Amino acid sequence: MSKGTTTQNDFIKVVFLNAGNDPAWRSNANVYISLHTADPSAGDQTTNEANYTNYTRVAVLKTAVGWTIAGNQASNAGQIQFPQCGVAGNVITHVAIGSVTGPGAGQIFYAGALNDPLAVVNLIQPQFSIGALQVSET
Repeated sequence: MSKGTTTQNDFIKVVFLNAGNDPAWRSNANVYISLHTADPSAGDQTTNEANYTNYTRVAVLKTAVGWTIAGNQASNAGQIQFPQCGVAGNVITHVAIGSVTGPGAGQIFYAGALNDPLAVVNLIQPQFSIGALQVSET
């Protein structure tokens, strides 16, 4: 997964300009996982966001309960399960990790394409098994 554009800008300012203030999102207790129908990384969490019936973002704690860290890689420590689709569906191609619960325009920290598109139709419940959502810094 790659960083979102705004997060790249925040990160480089902190590292190379010693920006005086932490980004506002740093103190959040959670990150919010969102599903997308196309690449959202140049926008915010509402960019190409899924809108299937019953969809909502999923909160994951920013602790060892939510994430496992090994070297330069983080992966989800528990299953991440989205609401089951009702009548209207979407084809999901991307996932993002961002700063706010829906439906706000949260900052994207990381975004990436799924290995295969997922057709979410009535009674389908998207999920990521433990360790399936992986983010690495290279």
